[in-house]
Amino acid sequence: MATGKSNQRKASCGTRCKRQWILSSLVFLVIALGWWFPSLGFTVPITMVVGMVGGLRGGRWVCGNLCPRGSFWDRPFSWVVQREKSTPVWLKHLAFRWAIFAFMIGFMFYRVSADITNPLHWGRVFWLMCTVTTGIGIVGGLLYRRRFWCIFCPIGTFASTVSGHKRPLKIDDAQCVSCHLCDRACPIGILPEQYRHSGAIADRDCLRCQACIDVCPKGAISRP
Repeated sequence: MATGKSNQRKASCGTRCKRQWILSSLVFLVIALGWWFPSLGFTVPITMVVGMVGGLRGGRWVCGNLCPRGSFWDRPFSWVVQREKSTPVWLKHLAFRWAIFAFMIGFMFYRVSADITNPLHWGRVFWLMCTVTTGIGIVGGLLYRRRFWCIFCPIGTFASTVSGHKRPLKIDDAQCVSCHLCDRACPIGILPEQYRHSGAIADRDCLRCQACIDVCPKGAISRP
């Protein structure tokens, strides 16, 4: 398994890897300095809007390729966390995920409304949301898997519900040898090999991150 992860890192450290290292630095910047420089907190709603707009057409592609916190999980956090343990099933239930979505959006508006004319207050609210949810993701990542937060991320839930079925990755049954390297490589625990007979990885939560493509020794998985 360690060899598979090492090969995955080497294969994926191209343009996407470099972009993720840059994006992940935003997470450190916002959390470390956001209280004193509240304007940094506005990167949070910007990221949310980008994820939701992207989610209208591309499923969770933004989650897997452009999200700063997703980049943090994939890059610096992955060097610390090697555990890839199955997460509790209830975390994936839509009822729970949409409850989290409603709570997060409601909390954001409630806290902002406490001083609605003060943009510095807004920035600190966004900073608080980023810091607390990142903390939850770190704890979950240490216990289960590095992209623990992404399993029930509110923006990811929106994207997977609206267009998670669009443009799925392809899997060629004739080329697949059921080595399960793709299953072990998926950062959120999808099992691509399960879809070999259908020809497409139809799980709505697929991040389109290409981790499975990078580790497949036969080139059985490809972009649409």
